[in-house]
Amino acid sequence: MIEVRGVSKKFSVFTVVNDVSFAVEPGEVLGYLGPNGAGKTTTIRMLAGLLEPTKGEILFEGHDIRKDITSYKKRLGYVPEQSEIYPHLSAYDYLTMVGRLRHLPERSLKVKITDFLDIFGLRHDMDSPLSSYSKGMRQKVLIASALLHDPDILLLDEPLSGLDVTTGLVIRDLIKRLAGENKVIIYSSHVLEVTEQVCSRIIILHQGNIVANDSVANLRTLMHLPSLTEIFSQLVLHEDTALTAERIVDTMKRSD
Repeated sequence: MIEVRGVSKKFSVFTVVNDVSFAVEPGEVLGYLGPNGAGKTTTIRMLAGLLEPTKGEILFEGHDIRKDITSYKKRLGYVPEQSEIYPHLSAYDYLTMVGRLRHLPERSLKVKITDFLDIFGLRHDMDSPLSSYSKGMRQKVLIASALLHDPDILLLDEPLSGLDVTTGLVIRDLIKRLAGENKVIIYSSHVLEVTEQVCSRIIILHQGNIVANDSVANLRTLMHLPSLTEIFSQLVLHEDTALTAERIVDTMKRSD
């Protein structure tokens, strides 16, 4: 289990994440939502051990992750929001590097890499430099790199970014299957329809604060709203999106 206890993160005088607490059990898929700038990616980076909380603690199996961050990261798979990978490497070389850094046996690593590239339709391009890949192709490589070592924890920050519809459906079903394998999964995305389908519980973050933490079904009942999209709009947006769209069109057509 992962526990986040009273975690805050400040950059200079700005509080990006404010006193956030939650827990995620094995087999649970937690949806972590919020508008741009709400603090989602900052929270994910703290969970990944890339940022230190200004206050509070993050526990895995009852132990502060900072006391043995190396052991924690061995059990962690992370798909970041930005696909920052070495552009001069091929997909095969990049995944080989990741597997070796994780001390995977060479023989099984080669088989895993070939299988992943085949599954994601990248086998014919596996020796091409990543700089020649589309965003979706690079995203597939990032997902494969997060899964190579069969992690116990998965942090997925916008995992569907750039993916085609078919691969997006595969990832949706994969998340459900991994939850059945008792993985701890934290899923952050702006694609609310998929989030509603795969997540057993939702946290909505607004200006660094948690404004909702419950199952989608309970939130629907409590707020008398039919979908996660409408719940999100009610809690976070506080604006008439149709009116905003109309203003954009009016601005486009202005000639004075």
